[in-house]
Amino acid sequence: MEFCPKCGAILMMKKTKFGCPRCKYMASGKVKMEIKEEINEGTQVAVVNEKQGEVYPITEYKCRKCKNNKAYFWTRQMRSGDEAESKFYKCTKCKNVNRVDD
Repeated sequence: MEFCPKCGAILMMKKTKFGCPRCKYMASGKVKMEIKEEINEGTQVAVVNEKQGEVYPITEYKCRKCKNNKAYFWTRQMRSGDEAESKFYKCTKCKNVNRVDD
């Protein structure tokens, strides 16, 4: 990256030369360009599917089906933006899902 010697702005490519967009300075001679890209192949992403377990927080909620007291909890905006969001509870035992609208 090259900088303008007059005002310090980044020099931009203008046709075949580099020039300053701020003070209109034009670089004389050829400008060496080098492009580098590093690829990190060691990066891994953890994938969680439904069989491996839930990723939602657990809260106290009595299941209507099996009467268990623990459930996964999440919210979704199901209607227009000016209305309250819907709450969903999924039983940790029987996996029954209940929707609660306020």
